[in-house]
Amino acid sequence: MLKPTVGPIIGHTTTDHARIFVRGEAKKDDHVYAGIRYRRSGHEQWLKTNFARLTNLQDMSDVIVLDNLAADTEYEYQAGWFSTTSTGHSLDSLQELPLQWPQELFRLRTRSSTPGTPRAYFVGSCRYLRMTAGIASAPHLGDRIFASITTLAQQADPPVSAMLMTGDQIYVDDLNFFAPDREYQQILAKYRAAFAQPHISRLMANLSTYMILDDHEIEDNWPDKKRSGDDVLYKNAITAYELYQASHSPAFELLDDGRISRRPKHYWYQFTDGDIEWFVTDSRTRRNLSADDRRILDTEQENALCQWLIHSCARVKLVVTSVMFFPDAKHNGDDAWGGFAGQRLRLLETIRLHRLKNVIFVSGDIHASLTSRLTHSEDPDFEVHTIVSSPLFNSKLMPYASQSSFILDRPLERNAAGEFRQELTSKVISQDNFAHVVIDTDRIQVNYHDRDGQLLQSTGIKLR
Repeated sequence: MLKPTVGPIIGHTTTDHARIFVRGEAKKDDHVYAGIRYRRSGHEQWLKTNFARLTNLQDMSDVIVLDNLAADTEYEYQAGWFSTTSTGHSLDSLQELPLQWPQELFRLRTRSSTPGTPRAYFVGSCRYLRMTAGIASAPHLGDRIFASITTLAQQADPPVSAMLMTGDQIYVDDLNFFAPDREYQQILAKYRAAFAQPHISRLMANLSTYMILDDHEIEDNWPDKKRSGDDVLYKNAITAYELYQASHSPAFELLDDGRISRRPKHYWYQFTDGDIEWFVTDSRTRRNLSADDRRILDTEQENALCQWLIHSCARVKLVVTSVMFFPDAKHNGDDAWGGFAGQRLRLLETIRLHRLKNVIFVSGDIHASLTSRLTHSEDPDFEVHTIVSSPLFNSKLMPYASQSSFILDRPLERNAAGEFRQELTSKVISQDNFAHVVIDTDRIQVNYHDRDGQLLQSTGIKLR
């Protein structure tokens, strides 16, 4: 067996199952299969081997589901792929083949359902990797921060549950001014290059990674700048996104036979980690830009988010939105929630009127990192926080944001009930970084680290 050409990537993981993305390579006239075998860490006996047939329809990739796992347990696994000229194999008959597995061992840990257990996560966004003529330019620059994240993950206490990548994992439009990529194979090549770099590959092979797209997976400020003929671009970009980012997420339904569905109903999703819950929104592809009903989330998604906020019993509720919920940026602010003020106000009033506590909005996009708080002029019980982490790696062509980039001298929103007032609770970080978020019994600690892993600043959010 050969090492995967991309992956393995651990995606959605629960108390009893895990999804792992693997890519092989096409071999003319051969059948190609990927395989994963796994066992409890420290045990010699492999529990099971799962196989999947790889085809060009999915760029020689698939997501293999490991099921019937034990909760809060570390497993180790091996992954690889092979080709065969035989056409008579079934997934069952492959179990009998004397395969030579790649030697590298990877590890994953299933979730614990115990409430009150401290949890930790990494958050990051905007990882630039310029491609020229199909080749990544200086890819080590865009990969080095993941070595620091991996080192911190190995030392972290409590253990890190997952990495949240909140948008712009690739830049389809990195050469828009010169020769924009629009063809399907060009976009696939960017994903292969981006996700096959050694440090990010090692991280995602050993830590659950949840992703959601933003505009650069399609085109800058999509769909506001959509032009005639961009429907083909969108189809190509979104098909590649489904394969490489969405396929291993909860957006794809787990079927009764243990496989995942081929098409998601939507790209937003939820997942649970004990008494911590996440709602990952799609704030990019479901926008309505009409003047009479501007929406950054479609009606179905807004309703689902509100129902989750109201009825979830989670101790902490984290809402991922690839663009900033607040504060608003002075430049290009209409691309984020500031351009959809009516819908944002509805969400804030839902939180306020239902007296919901410990709601945190998590985002990226702006090429700066910060934490901030929102309060209400007439309702002392209302409080909402935001955690922003961006970028993982910036291009020299793109400026970092600073504190002066944001509108902070007036209320975020107001209505007859009062004003929603905002304030920064941290300094604004204007360099490459990632966030290490630790949720304890009474507080959230947000630690920002630079690309070498050095601590830049730490902010505490008191839970109520």
